[in-house]
Amino acid sequence: MSRRNPLRLLSATLLLLVGAVFSDSQTAAQVRRGGTAVVALNVDPVTMNPLATTEVGHQGMQRELLFVPLIKYDARLRPVPWLAMRWDTVRVGRDSLDLTFHLRRDVRWHDGQPVTAEDVRWTFERAVNPRTAYIGASSFALYRPSGQVLNPYTVRFRLRRHPEFLDGWRLMPPLPRHILRNVPPEQLAAHPFGTRNPVGSGPFRFARRTPGQEWVFEANPQFPAALGGRPHLDRVVFRAIPDATTRLTELLTGGIDVAIHVQPMDAARLQPAQRVRAISRPTRSWSFIAWNTRLPLFDTPEERRALTMALDRRQLAASVTAGTGTPGRSLVTPSHWAFAGSDARTMVPFDPAGARRLLASAGWQDRNGDGVLEDGAGRPFRFTLKIPQGSAALQDAATIAQARLRQIGVAMQIQVLEFGTLRGHFEGTAQANGERQRNFEAVALSWEDAFRKDDSQILHSRNRNGERFWTGYAHPRLDQLIDTLGVIVNRDVARPLWTEYQRHLAQAAPLTVLYYPKQTIGVRTRLRGVEMDGRGEYITVARWWLAPERR
Repeated sequence: MSRRNPLRLLSATLLLLVGAVFSDSQTAAQVRRGGTAVVALNVDPVTMNPLATTEVGHQGMQRELLFVPLIKYDARLRPVPWLAMRWDTVRVGRDSLDLTFHLRRDVRWHDGQPVTAEDVRWTFERAVNPRTAYIGASSFALYRPSGQVLNPYTVRFRLRRHPEFLDGWRLMPPLPRHILRNVPPEQLAAHPFGTRNPVGSGPFRFARRTPGQEWVFEANPQFPAALGGRPHLDRVVFRAIPDATTRLTELLTGGIDVAIHVQPMDAARLQPAQRVRAISRPTRSWSFIAWNTRLPLFDTPEERRALTMALDRRQLAASVTAGTGTPGRSLVTPSHWAFAGSDARTMVPFDPAGARRLLASAGWQDRNGDGVLEDGAGRPFRFTLKIPQGSAALQDAATIAQARLRQIGVAMQIQVLEFGTLRGHFEGTAQANGERQRNFEAVALSWEDAFRKDDSQILHSRNRNGERFWTGYAHPRLDQLIDTLGVIVNRDVARPLWTEYQRHLAQAAPLTVLYYPKQTIGVRTRLRGVEMDGRGEYITVARWWLAPERR
């Protein structure tokens, strides 16, 4: 009579259980694999080159689909390894650090070449080169302008100690040096790499583009398993649909799976009964009017503040965001830890009578009885506000502002322009003498901050000829505050300076912040695994999947 070995029985049972679990997970992955998701954007991306991209949502597409940044943020906004397996810092002086990244060895460019430390170093040095005009260059302003490759998968940088010093590495993924190294920095933005054949390293590969219509990305079957492996979807298609009503109709009728920008007042129509749902995403955005202070109409703080006082921003925010947004104060948003929302001096009040008094004291009167103020030379207070096509919220805000300004004798016309054209107007064209020629009186836009708040490109005098120095306003104290706040790590020390910064902007009023919006996204219920938060719209795109019965 034979005896059964209990250890063998236990081992066999464990193997069966492990096999069953593995089989179940494998089956689940197979069930989720396949299909195409269609995402509608309000603005067609002009490039997939991160060094040349200015729109925050398009940057998120690049980071999450096409490329692999060194780090990501988790749900609590803590840096976590991604392309970098780990990093370490060593203090090398009173205020200086050496930051060393140790890279993964299993990430490859979509043409098969390995992603190495040379790619990281080269991309960084292009990003900080002023000739590249990278929008996120200020994230590296306190770094030395060159890196040191220690071996093919280790790279080191030296920097001055400052808050959120890793944020630039989340924003700027490495680019393929072997393809772009011979391209002069000033030619990178126009190089066909970004528009015809962008070679990335991420979970999706570029497939094709129809300019002005769509971008198509397909799953990368070689994406490392340790970073999630092959995405569930076979492909993701991004369609440009500038008109908000058309985007909503396409979502409700099943023509698209995701509408990235849904007008807040339409959110109530996104109901499970219609097989759609709404996601409300917090942002670090501020929607504003920038006054061109180089022009006589806007060259004094009294005139600019009067225009701000004429606008009821509480009513405006409630109207254009369907109650989801917050009235604007300054460039510091409610999501920032130092937002001074209870400080009366950071908010220019709604006061039309006070606005009229300010303008009268500056010499503006209705001299001919036509309802429009004129200065002493008879020049009317009349200007054009330019706004981007595709933003119904900004168009509604402009209409409300137009009516309010008319009540104090200011005539504002509204001009809607395609965003690429408008961008050329407010960023301007560099002249032979280095100055920029800009073509606008006032412009309404939305801007989203990085997690590391830095307004130097917009307001610091050293950038007065930069693309984003829209208003032309600078002040020595503002320069000091921007420089100082960029390096103070202790929040208790920084807080009063942040409050002074917000007070200064409220009184100088080079920009009028209209409201702080939230973003509403519409998603068809057949598309699963979609999560969005303050980190962006595409943080789980590699795990999106389509219900098999509804593909």
